[in-house]
Amino acid sequence: MLGLLLLAAAASPAALADRLAEAEHAISAGRLNQARAMVAAAVANGGERDLVNRAVADLAYAEANCGNALAGYKVLLQRQPDDAKLLERAATCAVKLDRWKEGKALADRAVASPSASWRAWNVRGVIADRDGDFAAADAAYKRALAQSPNRGEVLNNIGWSRLLRGDWKSAVEPLEQAASLMPKSARAVNNLELARAGLASDLPTRRLGESDDAWAARLNDAGVAARLRGERARAVAAFARAVEARGSWYQRAANNLSWASGEE
Repeated sequence: MLGLLLLAAAASPAALADRLAEAEHAISAGRLNQARAMVAAAVANGGERDLVNRAVADLAYAEANCGNALAGYKVLLQRQPDDAKLLERAATCAVKLDRWKEGKALADRAVASPSASWRAWNVRGVIADRDGDFAAADAAYKRALAQSPNRGEVLNNIGWSRLLRGDWKSAVEPLEQAASLMPKSARAVNNLELARAGLASDLPTRRLGESDDAWAARLNDAGVAARLRGERARAVAAFARAVEARGSWYQRAANNLSWASGEE
């Protein structure tokens, strides 16, 4: 495993710089094994410090190793404090690590840059939603879509933001768009299912060939939606059916059933 930082100053021949540029391209293309080998070779041959550190941090980011990525980006930001992409990725990692205060500070710096990307505005919207600042969330998502229209990730967050406010009806359209643009995203599909369950007058019906676990999970989501709308009886029915549908102890639905029934 590569060390996170190359601490010693090193030579920066053009060949090594080109190699690191190729490694960055491999990372963006998802060829992580190739990128890892290229970065390791640059480290061994004394590649330029900041270029190597950035490639190492970007590789950690691509591998969803947010702890290492954030640490690497913070070191780089000491030397490049206004780099919009570094700030955006550092903010994203901080949020994924539940370091919300740090993430907000980084995101604010990212969106202050003239070159802030849709991703920077998107993560700023997520932070605003978490803070309950829905006006700021709307403004951030609007900026994100202005830069990259029909972006499924942003539309999904817009829909979720509206669910957080209890605005089930207006959440459906952006979530439908998100699910259409990202059909393989379980999060987008599940959020749409939850929004529709919140509007349905009765409990969802079982789909042909649907597994016990998937059916129980959808019933549980319908129960959550009903409970948030104050429909206690419907929530209790959904959670009870989720426990029954699973065919075994379904802890999440069972806990929700107690919650909806007013039990401690």
